[in-house]
Amino acid sequence: MGKCSISQASLGETGFSYTLSLINGKYKMTILYTLMEFGVVRFNEMKKYIGEISYKTLSVTLKELEGDQLVHREEYPQIPPKVEYSLTERGKSLIPILDMMCEWGEKHRLPSRREQNKADI
Repeated sequence: MGKCSISQASLGETGFSYTLSLINGKYKMTILYTLMEFGVVRFNEMKKYIGEISYKTLSVTLKELEGDQLVHREEYPQIPPKVEYSLTERGKSLIPILDMMCEWGEKHRLPSRREQNKADI
């Protein structure tokens, strides 16, 4: 990363900006993390695991990730319908970044209030 003059630079032309355009969104990183951790995941399993996400938001976000070729959707012709999601090779290429985020979080996590209260007792 070389230093250059900000007056001659544009954030929109950086690799950072492109990467952010793919993963930016309230639940995109959460979905990518879920697929990294569990491999192949069905829609309702993911909804239950994430918890606070609505069905519509999960569906829209998965379609966006699929459109960006980060997530693969496999639909099985059966009743009831079965749909599974997994990371594509392109999506798997984000795993080192996700791993680094997990490591950073484990290293720098501040104790929760409950953990602090237990320590005070």
